[in-house]
Amino acid sequence: MKIHFVTEGDLQSEAEGAARWNCDVAVFGFHGLGEVDYRRELSGEASKLEDMAILSRELKCVIISGCNTDSCGLRHKSAVLADRGKILGVTDMINAMDAEVKGGAHLKVYETSAGKIGLVVGEDLFYPNIAQALALFDADVLFCIFGEIADAAPQFMLRADAFCAGLPICMSAEGIAQIASAEGEIVLRTARREWDYSLNFTREYRLVTVRTRGMRRKDAADF
Repeated sequence: MKIHFVTEGDLQSEAEGAARWNCDVAVFGFHGLGEVDYRRELSGEASKLEDMAILSRELKCVIISGCNTDSCGLRHKSAVLADRGKILGVTDMINAMDAEVKGGAHLKVYETSAGKIGLVVGEDLFYPNIAQALALFDADVLFCIFGEIADAAPQFMLRADAFCAGLPICMSAEGIAQIASAEGEIVLRTARREWDYSLNFTREYRLVTVRTRGMRRKDAADF
């Protein structure tokens, strides 16, 4: 899977030079789409989502971008995924730590031309159960859309989530792109505006046995 990271600039301004990307997945942070108002998109006053879908069709690839969505006054941190001309869906951040936004309601693994992709949005990175759930939903790889990295916690949790979930996690943040392998190692970290990386991954499974007490049912012979 060839990934093209864009850590600065919006999707519209980068579209002119996009033909040279030649990638399977192009990923932006929250700067990619910025503010998305669903009412304006539906009425035709704005076309950010449509333009993203069209660009994915022209490039024949998957495009992922973060955004701040507004749904009739309810604001969310979100990530949008488009694949070859179609918007496959929008994933909202579930664990809202900022009072200005609301938490989302569901997780989803997207079947795309590049594989099965799960999205981790914003501070959901700090909750390893999100990454583990997406792994159980059969994702091949996770993409984390993050904002500003102010300390070491995001990188630490990126590594921890990848290790706990057993699959690579690719992060696009403000001015930073990085990837953690399923072994919990950072295999890419760059502050460049654009960067390409070819990610090779395999599905590996391990049988884990658990010794527990209780949960024993008696035979109901007298029924």
